[in-house]
Amino acid sequence: MKRSPLAALTAILAALLVLGTAAPALAHDALKSSSPAKGAEVDALDEVRLEFTNKVRMPFVIVRGPGDAQVQSGKPELDGAVVRQAVKGPLPDGKYTIAYRVVSSDGHPIEGEIPFRVKGAETPPASPSPESPSPEASQSAAASPSPEASAPASAPSAPAGQTSLEADEVSSAQDVSFPVWLIVVIGALVGIGIGFLLSARRSKP
Repeated sequence: MKRSPLAALTAILAALLVLGTAAPALAHDALKSSSPAKGAEVDALDEVRLEFTNKVRMPFVIVRGPGDAQVQSGKPELDGAVVRQAVKGPLPDGKYTIAYRVVSSDGHPIEGEIPFRVKGAETPPASPSPESPSPEASQSAAASPSPEASAPASAPSAPAGQTSLEADEVSSAQDVSFPVWLIVVIGALVGIGIGFLLSARRSKP
């Protein structure tokens, strides 16, 4: 039995239509979009957002920064086909990578990596330097005498070449010369007494 060319073409088109409708049903779930996107450049980041073509489960997300430091915070949050992962901020400038792994609705694992860059992040303010004294405070400090200047001058010290023995002799000489006035008074009284005695003797017959 011979078939006409029209019948053969109809059979081919029907087969292609069946295969075309069956292909989406056989395809696995995949990543639909991400924030940040692959190769994107951001100046700040609070969380990572991954959206898949269908509901997923058992999400696992790691965000690696400069030096392979992990900057994710806590566990990922799952909302149907969307996975959110918080990060520790603020992030410094550098290259980062989002590594993810989930299980699709048909049990097939989905995993991959998304590189991005942080540039222009705000740097933390520097610690304030101690304030310099005002001109008025500087003038008042200069006007007030220091404790060393206000202290009375101490007694002159002995010369550098003077020995301890010479210092003792000087000290003894100062102690001896101190009561000179007392010796003078006693001598004067003795002289007056002698004068009175001599006068008394001369006045006798």
